[in-house]
Amino acid sequence: MNLIKTTVLVLSITAFTSCSKKETAFSDPLITNRDTTVSPAQDFFNYANGGWFKKNPILNTDSSNGIMRIITDTINSQIKNICEKSALDKDAAKGTNKQKIGDFYASGMDTIAIEKAGLSPLNAELKKIEEIKDVQSLVAGIAHLQTVGASPAYSFYVTQDDKISTKYAVFFTQGGLGMGQRDFYLEKDKRNVTIRDAYSTHLKTIMRSMGEDEATASKNAAGILKLETELANASRKLEALRDPLKNYNKLTVDQFNKQTPNIDWKKTLAVLGVPKADTVIVGQPEFFAAFNTLLKSYTTEEWKTYLKWNLINSYASFLNKDIEKADFKFFSTVMNGVSTQKPRWKRVVNQTDTSLGELVGQVYVAEYMPKGVKEKLEEIGTNVRDVFAEHIKKLDWMSDATKEKALKKLSKIVMKLGYPDKWKDMSSLTIDRKSYCANVMSANSWDYQDMIHKFGKPVDRTEWHMYPQTYNAYYNPSNNEIVIPACNIIVPGYEGRMPDDAVLYGIIGGSFFGHEITHGFDDQGSQYDENGNLNNWWTPEDLKKFKAKTKLIVSQYNKFEVLGKHVNGDATQGENIADLGGVVVGYEAFKKTKQFKNNEKISGLTPDQRYFLAYAYSWMINRRDESKITQITTDVHAPEQFRINGPLANVPEFYKAFNVKEGDKMYQKENERVVIW
Repeated sequence: MNLIKTTVLVLSITAFTSCSKKETAFSDPLITNRDTTVSPAQDFFNYANGGWFKKNPILNTDSSNGIMRIITDTINSQIKNICEKSALDKDAAKGTNKQKIGDFYASGMDTIAIEKAGLSPLNAELKKIEEIKDVQSLVAGIAHLQTVGASPAYSFYVTQDDKISTKYAVFFTQGGLGMGQRDFYLEKDKRNVTIRDAYSTHLKTIMRSMGEDEATASKNAAGILKLETELANASRKLEALRDPLKNYNKLTVDQFNKQTPNIDWKKTLAVLGVPKADTVIVGQPEFFAAFNTLLKSYTTEEWKTYLKWNLINSYASFLNKDIEKADFKFFSTVMNGVSTQKPRWKRVVNQTDTSLGELVGQVYVAEYMPKGVKEKLEEIGTNVRDVFAEHIKKLDWMSDATKEKALKKLSKIVMKLGYPDKWKDMSSLTIDRKSYCANVMSANSWDYQDMIHKFGKPVDRTEWHMYPQTYNAYYNPSNNEIVIPACNIIVPGYEGRMPDDAVLYGIIGGSFFGHEITHGFDDQGSQYDENGNLNNWWTPEDLKKFKAKTKLIVSQYNKFEVLGKHVNGDATQGENIADLGGVVVGYEAFKKTKQFKNNEKISGLTPDQRYFLAYAYSWMINRRDESKITQITTDVHAPEQFRINGPLANVPEFYKAFNVKEGDKMYQKENERVVIW
């Protein structure tokens, strides 16, 4: 980790100070990150970032390297301080945030206790699985495991009804796959065949860790893979999951029972903790029809073996070293090319943040976020939203009737910035120093109970689904809101100085605000109205024009290729639309700044050049080959080089800034350039 020497600035109103003449000399990342042996007109991604990649190879402990790891390392170092300080105080009052954080972290670092415990933290759940005798108790057992952090057979959750955003609804969707994505089970190319072989070996290893002999372990591993392959066969492809209407099938419980007669959903809902639910939303009815059949086409013993595996797989990272190492070998090494585990403190810090992020966040905001973060984020966000409104008004393909509704939706987008105004009450969560795995299970169970207790209550639109220390952001269509956590204002390389507006608007304005606002108008978000309901607000003519434009971006990204595998333009179109919208509206917002209007050069770069280089900096990420292929298979985000080269190939101002001409690889014919928002 100490290879990364780039410093980090937390931007805030109070941190913005004028630099003296002696302080003005600094190593501008937009200059030093470049690889000038690469032409920006041929490959802007590597031109903008290749210099940094050459000086900072991917560590053996990581599947990638770049801006996200720099920032995450900074945040994790801060969280480590929070954890270690808390753990040192063994006398912290029981039930306090400090006690819970400290005890959780200490339990994760206590490898002697973890090794001694073996599988014992899961014994109670393994015993319940062993007691399953028939289909009825099997269905109940599958439902129970959902409540304790496992995920066998399907996925279940309670969240806002897509068509009635003021109410919570019960959702059932496809799931139950140990490798997560159907293509790993079904595709016949060499890499996926190799992955399946490695997965089979991994299953055998886990079976052996449960005390099975070689023959039994091999037999059970084959049975698990066969069952999961049948679940994969019944699962929809990644791109098919993007249509919110086709994945919204509301049924009464009686209707669901009739479609899947081997399952008593009323009893199942009682086990799941929502006995009063009278309707459910089924994402993929054909998947549950297949699940219904599989309940009887596989023996109870075969199902029990699968359930034991699913439970252990869910908690493998928190068990003894043999299981943890086997888990790492398959999911990190085979799937993502990572050869060495991160130091234990990093793994435990990450899990403490994952399990107790709401508690960690309160300390993080108090100790590491200067005043003014929310205000600065709001300033940039408001400017970007105003520009988006200007764009809508000027669209030549949209009618006035649809523009009016689009502007209304835009005006009602809620911007949650920095950190929540109120924190969740986690007083009922019990944490101690006895068992790391038990602590993770307790936190998972608390999260589950927090979720199901929402059912039947008014929707809490103040709730955050991300922590202030999480370097990420999201758009929630049901609330018509964007959420930008506080740490997103970190920009590596600008210690002690305010980044110029090109940097602020290229990264924070374009890649965060512009991107997330555009999600409200991408192929999915555009189907929700200003109140967050799945409701068509388009005229038929405008919707037809919009879909024609989204087909252009699908076509553009389908042509991109990594290691012989093409990007899935359908699956990634929402993110690609948001990337294009983000870079365009971020640029237009930047044009209103003094720096742009004065055509101020910095480090020899024009304002336009700095803006586009800053945008490229926001996706400065280099991945291992294994990680690139896994990303294309499982992720709705395109590989990072195309998140830069793709949208910029559609922006005329970029062509002018870097002298891109016909015949260059970055050049896209004018009639093929995508213009949406």
